[in-house]
Amino acid sequence: MAVVKPFKCVRPNKEVVDKVAALPYDVYNRKEAKQETLREPLSFLKIDRAESQFDDSVDTYDPRVYVKAKEMFEEEVAKGIYEEIDEAYYYIYELTMDGRSQTGIVATASIDDYLNNTIKKHENTRADKELDRINHVDVMSAQTGPIFLAYRENKTISEEIAKTKENQALYDFTSNDGIRHRVWVIDDKDSIKKIQEAFANIRALYIADGHHRCASAVKVGLKRREAHPNYTGKEEFNYFLSVLFPDEELMIMDYNRVVKDLNGLSSKEFLDKLSTLFDIEEEKHEYKPKRKATFGMYLDKKWYKLTAKVNILSNDPVDGLDVAILQNNVLDPILGIKDPKTDKRIDFVGGIRGLKELERRCNSDMKLAFSMFPTSIQELFDVADAKLLMPPKSTWFEPKLRSGLFIHRIEK
Repeated sequence: MAVVKPFKCVRPNKEVVDKVAALPYDVYNRKEAKQETLREPLSFLKIDRAESQFDDSVDTYDPRVYVKAKEMFEEEVAKGIYEEIDEAYYYIYELTMDGRSQTGIVATASIDDYLNNTIKKHENTRADKELDRINHVDVMSAQTGPIFLAYRENKTISEEIAKTKENQALYDFTSNDGIRHRVWVIDDKDSIKKIQEAFANIRALYIADGHHRCASAVKVGLKRREAHPNYTGKEEFNYFLSVLFPDEELMIMDYNRVVKDLNGLSSKEFLDKLSTLFDIEEEKHEYKPKRKATFGMYLDKKWYKLTAKVNILSNDPVDGLDVAILQNNVLDPILGIKDPKTDKRIDFVGGIRGLKELERRCNSDMKLAFSMFPTSIQELFDVADAKLLMPPKSTWFEPKLRSGLFIHRIEK
């Protein structure tokens, strides 16, 4: 059973919400974060990435950075840019991109559900990346970037969402990237009760995106438990900010690969090796795979369609993924890329950038590109249910949840 609670939200004043809402902190490097906060001084990014307010001589992870984030946030609460809501509510968050909408419930999820694997993971986290968000959450005593969770569609939750969406939205704005964002408040006590009970009957939740933020929030919660040995489990530090989406509404985009060289092979030698593993067809135009176990490939200004032969397919939840088929049969044994997380000869291009970006990279700093068929949400569930891990860069979710719309204080 999943514990999913309404919460007392700190949220932006509706007059400035479009200025406050920011892409996730890890979308930007330091230079880009500084530029963005100069462009929009109210952007929540300045709090998420407070090093943007310092000279470059100050380290990104200097303790002063997190103190600065806390100071700026409390100043803006005092100014009325953010308002504190005294009642615990659920919120509905709808994002619309290119005419397709997905709608989630904004709530808090239980750190115990993370620890007991009711909330399931599909990727490893790195301690260095966790530490930054641990410090950010701990010093601010607030969670600012929601974790993107998925669940198997539930009729009761869907009905309550549809009913609430008949009311006027709290927020309705379109961000610079063309994504429309709408938010409603679920403040009806009967609706809140039905939603909470419905989640209690859902056996598992899945981290779709935000593994590092989630692990960091949990570790801060455990740290607070140590500091408060008489904790009851009801304290806010026992829960973390989440947006929960039904599986049927989610879209995972392709996460494509570009490679710097052919590992000493000529193009003909490389194609000969591939031909033992794939059926290869030359394409007149860019090729975007239309089904599993097919790949597009761009080499020497030509596009190819690769169809995996039966002998390299697998029913294993991980080895059967297209990203694993490519890694296990091409990137590692032929191109010598053993660890795609650390090898500098490979890079990854989110599907949002389009296939022309693959051509551009191959015509500038890379030699070879692969366009991928997207991993499905069911494949993600299968890997997590098997307590396995996906290869790096297996999923690319769009649209991205905005930070700063919902803030969860954990000290109260």
